Parts: sequence; C-alpha cells; structure tokens
Amino acid sequence: MVKRLISANASDVATFTKEELKQSIKASEGRVVLSENVVGEAPILGDVTTSELAKAFGADMILLNVFDVYRPYIAGMPENNSLEPELFNENVISDLKRLIGLPVGLNLEPVDEKATMAEDKLNIAKGRQASAETLQRASELGFDFVLLTGNPGTGVTNKEIAHAVSLAKENFDGLIFSGKMHGAGVSEPVVNLEAAQEFIERGADVLLVPAVGTVWGVREKDVAQAVDLAHEKDALVMSAIGTSQEGANPETIRQIALKNKTLGVDIQHIGDANMGLVGIRNITVLSDTIRGARHTVARIARSVNR
Repeated sequence: MVKRLISANASDVATFTKEELKQSIKASEGRVVLSENVVGEAPILGDVTTSELAKAFGADMILLNVFDVYRPYIAGMPENNSLEPELFNENVISDLKRLIGLPVGLNLEPVDEKATMAEDKLNIAKGRQASAETLQRASELGFDFVLLTGNPGTGVTNKEIAHAVSLAKENFDGLIFSGKMHGAGVSEPVVNLEAAQEFIERGADVLLVPAVGTVWGVREKDVAQAVDLAHEKDALVMSAIGTSQEGANPETIRQIALKNKTLGVDIQHIGDANMGLVGIRNITVLSDTIRGARHTVARIARSVNR
C-alpha cells in the first residue's frame, strides 16, 4: 500500500506512479491541501518562489497557473531570480520539485472559440491552452497532474473541457483533473452533473468543483451531488477557492473549509490571487481547519531531504 499524501516524504512522492498518487490522496481522507500559484509575476520575497512559500505554510500539492509550456519559466527560481521572463529553462519543473518535494501540476485551458461570453474574452497564449501538443509538452516537462479548467474571461466551456479530457487521456502521463472553479467568463452552469459524468467517463481522475461559499448560487446540494457521482465512479473531487476569497479573513476560510470537508471533497484548493502574505497565511488556516495543527506543522517542518 502507498503512504498517504499528508504524511509522505519527498522521497515517497518522487517514486509515486499516477495510480499511487491518486491512492495517496484518497487515503488522506479529505485532508489534502493544494495551493495554486501564479508563476509569471514577482513572488512576495523576490528570490523565493511562491511554491516554496506555499509548502512552508502547509500545502501538500502545487498547481501552477499561467505557465506557458513553450516558455517554461517560474519567477523566483535560482537560475532566473532576476525575474527576466526570457530566461526559459526546460528543467524548471524538476528543479522546482527538488526544492519543494511535492507533486506539481499545471492549468491548461480548453478554450472554446464559439463560447457565449458573459464578459469580454481574454485571449491567452497557445502554450497555456489545452491541446494534444501542450499536453505532450506537459508530460515531457515532468508535471504530475494537469487541471483542465479556465481562468476568468478565457472562454472555457464544459464541452471543450470534456474534449480536452479525451486528449489528455491519450497524450498526458499523469493524473487528469477537470472542471470549473468559476464561470471562466461563459454563460453556462459552473456545476453541471451531466458534464461531470462525461469528464469522468472520458478519463478524468479528479473532478473540480467550486468550494461552497465561493461561487454565486452554487449550493451545498450541488457540490454534494457532484461528490457522490465522482466517488461512485472511483474518481476524486477537489473543491476550489478560486474567487479571490483566498485573501479573505481567516474565519471565512475556516467556514469554507469545514463546509466542503463535510461534503466529502478529497482535496481543498486555495488560490493566491496575488494577495501577498494574506493569501499565503490562509493556507495554514485552511490546513489547520481540515486536519489540525499536528499535520500542518508536520508538513511545514518535513525536510525535502527525507
């Protein structure tokens, strides 16, 4: 049997297959914390990556946002601490894993050019969009998982997420996360059980839903039904705080965390929204709430040399 992720050392994580990583998350019984990091902007401390900070404050998994697979760059890495984006590094993901000892994934966005938009559409680089080529690149770069979702205003639809899951099944070696944490600028339901079922049937390992309390009109019933559907089909569920509430007061984070643990989600995601130390410190608040100080301090203190 595999070691549960909340107790795993860097040496354990380095040897996990995708199946073992999924089982290690499942075995953690709803206590896994995932931190999403915007990688292209200067981190809080300049020469220390946001991912290192997130690990230091209690994260078990790292998700990179706005990472371009054709222009691999993470601000704050030792080889590019000048913060010059032209300093691309094909080994940047393996280098980051060496620093933090955690599973690392990235967002790829299944943009729908025909989407009915609720706001102005934001055009993004090809290296951030989900395609067979970018998924292959993600595998080559060494990512452990990919999240097929949309940033605000990018025009990502459930239809294109489903298509991207099929592409990922054929072209990516790691775990496949899929779903929406907010509307991504599109006029359609954020939590859609028919879409969720299609994601899982096409090969998604983890279903993404908005955390209750984050997206207007998403009810506890909606998330509970999505959790039940996923678990019945041997998929996991990640709830997401992707609405800048990661920068809210600690009591808000605690309420969100307890509600979504009660509903049975397996991973709790928290974004960074460029909120500085407020957002980073809320990782610890989230961690303490869903698993207590003992596991939080163990993750913070556990050396990457173990």
